[in-house]
Amino acid sequence: MQPKPRISTVHFAPPNKLSRAHTCVALAFFALVQAFTAITLAQTDAKQPAQTSIAPIIASSSVAVEKSPSTQQEPARVPAIQLVRIFPNAELRRPVQVVQAPGEPSNLYVVEQAGRILRLDQNNDQVKSGAVFLDMRKEVNSKNNEEGLLSICFHPQYADNGFVYLYYSATNPRRSILSQFRVSDDRKTIDIDSEKKILEVDQPYSNHNGGTVLFGPDGMLYLSLGDGGAANDPHGHGQNVGTLLASILRIDVSHVTKESPYTIPSDNPFVSTKGARKEIWAYGLRNVWRMSFDRETKLLWAGDVGQDQFEEIDVIVKGGNYGWNMREGVHSFPSGLKGEFGDAYIDPVFEYSHTDGVSVTGGYVYRGKKYPELQGIYFFADYGYGIIWGARCQDSKLGTPRKLIHRSGNLWSSFGEMLNGELVLCSFDGGERGPGSLWKITGVN
Repeated sequence: MQPKPRISTVHFAPPNKLSRAHTCVALAFFALVQAFTAITLAQTDAKQPAQTSIAPIIASSSVAVEKSPSTQQEPARVPAIQLVRIFPNAELRRPVQVVQAPGEPSNLYVVEQAGRILRLDQNNDQVKSGAVFLDMRKEVNSKNNEEGLLSICFHPQYADNGFVYLYYSATNPRRSILSQFRVSDDRKTIDIDSEKKILEVDQPYSNHNGGTVLFGPDGMLYLSLGDGGAANDPHGHGQNVGTLLASILRIDVSHVTKESPYTIPSDNPFVSTKGARKEIWAYGLRNVWRMSFDRETKLLWAGDVGQDQFEEIDVIVKGGNYGWNMREGVHSFPSGLKGEFGDAYIDPVFEYSHTDGVSVTGGYVYRGKKYPELQGIYFFADYGYGIIWGARCQDSKLGTPRKLIHRSGNLWSSFGEMLNGELVLCSFDGGERGPGSLWKITGVN
């Protein structure tokens, strides 16, 4: 943002010999100068662009924005993008994630919600079906829309230890499971008999299961969990750190003991809080659908799905309380249940109303090398409306988001970051039961 023009005060000290008439003329001239300066200043202010900060307010466009300090420069405009279809002949059903394994730059692993993982080789883009890396459809409960095999991640040392982590829904009782698997000796499939259950969380309802599992730059394993489902958070999980629901967990899977398949990092925020689950890193989240670490700044970005009115993008910090269900976005929620662990809520960095979308899909900050003009842009989407936005990052703030793509026929279920920093999208085409597709984000030139 450009600084306001500096106003120099005009002082008049008429000598004694100046007549009263001359004095009046001088004062009139002074008034005209001040008026002209005020008009110029107002016109200058009107031209200043707005920015989104970490404490947004609601603008007339229904987009949450707040002006940054005048000393901060407005980021460069977000350029247009193109979507390029990849693997156009591959038969996919409800792809909810696409990832790559360390040391395998040619392979894409596509997660199908029903319980399959397919491996696609970029050297053979015209294949009609991927190689089955895992098929656990019998073990996965995908009966309802928000249940299934929801997320996977590879261990950072996968090339050496072969560990893969899966987050999925199960029945009898209804629950979410986080498990570790090991790849087969020939590395072509996951050994389904190698499963070691790390965490099981009871789910009272079929919706709001989250979630994303991923390793952070600190080597810890992070997992997002929804509030347990139904509507309005009827059990008050959002403001209760005595439950793992409605939170983001942080655990250490590198130190496994006979008593526990994971340990609690000593610097987790609630290790000394009476009545709190020590696994919790942040809470007050309704249903984070996709989160990611910026590989440059190490910040954790998350898309938290709203209820009736607002969707939000958050920067997740240690011990953060993001307000659900006392708030939806930055707005008071009528049936909110206040918790015992504090009411200092962290505002989203961006929110949008349900006139602009209905279900946010969190994305990634672009850190690839192929399209320098996209560097530092956080891409995210709305699943229901088929919209893709981009906004330039400024530390933990966002510049003004730009609507880049609007395709009502594509339900954007997930973003994926490749080893080289390029970004890929998963889509359900033509509706929730339609075929799936994969798209690469590229620059226009």
